[in-house]
Amino acid sequence: MSVVDLGGDTRHWAGAPVRPRRLVLLNMRGYALDEAGGNGAELVFGDACDPPDLLTDQRFDLVYSNSVIEHLGGPWRRRAFAASVHRLGPRHWIQTPYRYFPLEPHWLFPGFQFMPLATRAAFDRIWPLRPRGPRIPDEAQRPASVEGALDVELLTKTEMRYLFPTSELIEERFAGLTKSLIAVRTLDIEPAKD
Repeated sequence: MSVVDLGGDTRHWAGAPVRPRRLVLLNMRGYALDEAGGNGAELVFGDACDPPDLLTDQRFDLVYSNSVIEHLGGPWRRRAFAASVHRLGPRHWIQTPYRYFPLEPHWLFPGFQFMPLATRAAFDRIWPLRPRGPRIPDEAQRPASVEGALDVELLTKTEMRYLFPTSELIEERFAGLTKSLIAVRTLDIEPAKD
């Protein structure tokens, strides 16, 4: 099987119990591709919303992405990402944290995703479990905290069904609540035309 991982990194696949025959990692963050060291993955620097021609000229057996779609920067970028998924292969497995799970998974704080932006940015500067390293309470760091808070837009079931209309939507659960959503397409069918 040939797999393209949109937004993937070498750390994720290093401990995988099963590896595809061919694995291509597409990522815009260089650090995610740095640790390739003999793991056999093909590393491509690029944007999953606008993949380079060397990938769009190919068809993969499976398009895979784990917790990337919520970091793309708005609805038009998510639509472009979904179009890339449909273009790159007939089957996919796309996972994202669920917006309405009570614990926001990046900051590990209940209800963080429902706070106003100014509150999220202020909180980001003081919360010890912030996703980007140690806290930065200095007010001069406000722009970086706003940027960090804007970087995460958790999706709903409606958005996932809209982006992946021919997919089965699987709900990953924790303590009886939907924790994350996975759009899975296993059949060789074309997406619905608009």
